Parts: sequence; structure tokens; C-alpha cells
Amino acid sequence: MLTEIITFVRTVELKSISAAARELRVTPGSASTRIMSLEDQLGVRLLNRTTRQVQTTEAGDLFYPHALEVIRAVDQAKASVTPAGAELTGVLRVAAPLGFGRRILAPMASQFQARHPRVEVRLRLSDHDPDLVLEAADLAIRAGRLPQTGLVARKLADCPQVLCASPDYLDGHPVIRRPQDLLAHNCLAARTQGRERAAWMFQTPGGALAVPVAGRLEADDAAVLIDWALAGEGVLLAPLWEVSEQLRDGRLQPVCVGAEPEPLTLSLVYPSKRMLPVKGRTFIDFFVRELGPRLREAESLAAAAA
Repeated sequence: MLTEIITFVRTVELKSISAAARELRVTPGSASTRIMSLEDQLGVRLLNRTTRQVQTTEAGDLFYPHALEVIRAVDQAKASVTPAGAELTGVLRVAAPLGFGRRILAPMASQFQARHPRVEVRLRLSDHDPDLVLEAADLAIRAGRLPQTGLVARKLADCPQVLCASPDYLDGHPVIRRPQDLLAHNCLAARTQGRERAAWMFQTPGGALAVPVAGRLEADDAAVLIDWALAGEGVLLAPLWEVSEQLRDGRLQPVCVGAEPEPLTLSLVYPSKRMLPVKGRTFIDFFVRELGPRLREAESLAAAAA
């Protein structure tokens, strides 16, 4: 039954029986037969199939997270009897924000895979907060405050943020001397789910200060916001890893407002230590060890512009 469950899970994740078949190195007909066999054993229909796509039924939605737990439990069982020092194998899925994934995580994932060539690392990158079940991820990196969930959370770092804009924008608009001056500027804010207006947080001698910024342009992709800032469209608040190169070459300039932007907290989250496979724990150890130097490298690039 395990083979059928794995085929079902990969079909859901890839939204295609053919794609799942290619990955599992079987024919589409064999993959389809496995899923039908699973449905027969369970007595329910798990997938609705069309010529273009497959979608989970209500029963499929309910069964999917349990199927993931079965696969992870089998991985854990294998790990319990695997000799120390044995070569890691299997698939590791990691979810992360887009910008962090491109600039920090992707090179690290490549380096980890080179050290463990039988592990397949698959990144799920999005600026939406990842749902470990929906994203089919073993673990995720999250930026900002964490919602109350049943996930295990491990704080990684408080990453500096910088307020910045292009020289053209700064030359053509009123001087920004304090955080409240941002109210008169076009601020390039990321859409925050559940909020109509974004609030940028600053650390002042009197405590935390929230500035309810607004602007004519808004996006949920950090790369789009950076492009707008480079084009002179407004003021941007971004983590240093996102804009260190643009600050270094002068395309963006830091904006001093007499208060430091609140750092962005990076956290690592995963379902539970009990369900995390050995390859996941090994990746976490590697990631935590390598993260600090890579963040400091981004900060040093930005410091050259100060």
C-alpha cells in the first residue's frame, strides 16, 4: 500500500499523474493503476481526473495529510535502523520566502546536495506564508512574527532591515528626517494578509513606533517592490539580504530617519521533531551553521554604502 500512497501524494503535489509517473519512473498507466488500487482499498474516490488536470476530492483532501504522515513515519522507521554515518537518501522539501530563497537558501541547498548526492532538495519559494501541509514541505523558513500553530518553531536570527530609495526619488521629494515623514511619501509596501494598510515598525528611545504607511503601488512579491524602488517610484523597507547589492552600487540609498527599522525575525518551522527525517535534521544543522556567515556577507555589502 505504501507505493500507492507515495504515488497519490506526488500526484497531488505535482497536480498531474503523468508528472508523478515521470518522477517515480513508471508509466502513467502504472501510476493511474496504483491510485485506483488505493481508492479501491479505501473505498472512496480520492481524485477527480480530467484530460488536463487532477483535483483532490473532499476525501482526498482529508486523506492527504495522513498520507504524508505515513511516508514520514516510514522514513523515520528506516532512519532508526540506519547505521550511523550511512549515506542520506530521499527527497527533502523546503519552503521559504522568495527573496531569501533566491539569495540565501538556493546556494546553500546546492551546497548541501553536493555533500549528500543521493538527497533530492526541492525548494518551494513564495512570499506567502507557507503551509507545510499544503506546500508538502518537510520544513520551512518564515520571516516575521509567527502565527499560533502546532508547529515546532526555532528562531534563527534577527535580520536588519533598511529604509531606502533611489537617488532620483530622494532628489525630487521632501527630505525624510523622522519616521512620521513617511506619511507624506509614496511607500512601496508589501500586502499583508488581513490588513488594509501596512505598518512599518521602528525602534525609538521611547519604544516601538508603528508608522501606517501607504502608497500608490503595492505587491506581494519583494522583487517587484525592489524594481519599483529602482525605478524611482517610492520608498522601500527591505531586509538587507534583499537590497545589499543595490545599496553597494548606489542604485538605492539608505534613508536615515533617526530610528532603526525593526529587525525581521527569521524562524525555522517543521511539524514535529518526532516526524522529521534524518535528512531533515541534517539539513537543519547544516543550515544553521552556514546561515550566519551568509547574512553577515550581505550586511557587509550594504555597509559599504553607508
